[in-house]
Amino acid sequence: MRSQHRPDRPAHGRGPPVRDKRRPPQMESPPLNKVVLAYSGGLDTSVAVAWLRERYDVEVVTLTVDVGGGSLRPGAAGRAISAGASRAYVVDARRQFVEGFVWPALQAGALYQDAYPLATALARPLIAQLLVEVAQAEGADAVAHGCTGKGNDQVRFDVAVKALDGRLEVIAPMRVGMGMSRDQEIDYAIERGIDIPVSHASPYSIDVNLWGRSVETGVLEDPWAAPPADAYAWTVAPEAAPPAVELTIGFEGGLPVSLDGRALDPVALVEGLNELAGGHGVGRIDHVEDRLVGIKSREVYEAPAAVVLHAAHRALEGLTLSKDQIRFGRVVAGEMAQATYDGLWFTRLQRGLREYARSTQGVVSGEVRVRLDHGSAVVAGRRSPNSLYDRALATYDEGDAFDHASAVGFISIFGLPLRTEAGRERASAAPTRLLSEVPVEVVDQEAEPVVVGA
Repeated sequence: MRSQHRPDRPAHGRGPPVRDKRRPPQMESPPLNKVVLAYSGGLDTSVAVAWLRERYDVEVVTLTVDVGGGSLRPGAAGRAISAGASRAYVVDARRQFVEGFVWPALQAGALYQDAYPLATALARPLIAQLLVEVAQAEGADAVAHGCTGKGNDQVRFDVAVKALDGRLEVIAPMRVGMGMSRDQEIDYAIERGIDIPVSHASPYSIDVNLWGRSVETGVLEDPWAAPPADAYAWTVAPEAAPPAVELTIGFEGGLPVSLDGRALDPVALVEGLNELAGGHGVGRIDHVEDRLVGIKSREVYEAPAAVVLHAAHRALEGLTLSKDQIRFGRVVAGEMAQATYDGLWFTRLQRGLREYARSTQGVVSGEVRVRLDHGSAVVAGRRSPNSLYDRALATYDEGDAFDHASAVGFISIFGLPLRTEAGRERASAAPTRLLSEVPVEVVDQEAEPVVVGA
């Protein structure tokens, strides 16, 4: 879950918040009894455990979800208990994250605004679903998360929870009064004996999972400023990368299954690609994107595996899918990326988009060779038993099987609408003359060149 360090957050008065058994303003009676909190193990959500108990006089159960990439902080369960949680769930959801959320997005080629691989956006519906399931198992009447009132994640959590269980209330402490500075949160935790991770305060807000690392705030808020070296953790600087290498990625049904001929489970494959490609400087994305809440935000992403796999998958589709499938697939990819980014994973439209994308992937099997070279991932070759590429039709050399004579009739029929339209246009207005507007050299046989025109 995204770190909620806010370097420019305004200071508030010290001291514990007033205990308030009531629900947040948008809620109605009866009062809350048990809340399941999406818990990262960091400072904000550790404080939120105690704050929820004191503010609403409720029992708090925490849920920590490991979605890979270092998202699971050591000792998260013990820290939650020390903060006052009655029970702490820790779920290893890495494989489900990849298979149930990342792979469908890869099959569709979904990239938000053609750039962002949707790492954080894909993890949110998974976490929301687990929140709902734990709340139902615990008999809770609300769930809570640590999102602020300015970002996309609050929408993703709130909308997904309500789609899955409209009975549950959603509390976001950062939106309803738990606004403290970092120093105030530390004092608040110490006063209550909460075990908190004490570390150097990062100037950035960071979210990580297996599919990518998102970095924002600090100096990155100036879109003219180049990202400092300390903004990156998964990728080496491209200019410092080692000599180029090539790797071969095997696909079955549109899903990656092997690296250099070695079969790997989904989690190991993504982890291995993150390390290999990141070590060659591949995967850096510097993007100004349009947030759902209506503002533009400069985001820096590291997604080595995502960048390589999207490029390889796209190349294999180019070999195995028809022109119309590829054209329409771009529409589906754009719609799916937008819906995922906006937190609409559980809509019927989203399910339909995923199902269509999956239905096209049966023939997307084969191998793609990718060259990792100082920050770039370039497809160097592709092959498939289901290839639509026919060398005998494509070649201009000996063995050309294409019927050149048939092109005459094809061009005549294909160009008929244009000729009909052009005839109408000639009758109404002559096109702009170009010959008199450009330099022209005319050479006659056995004569000196003559320059005509401008």
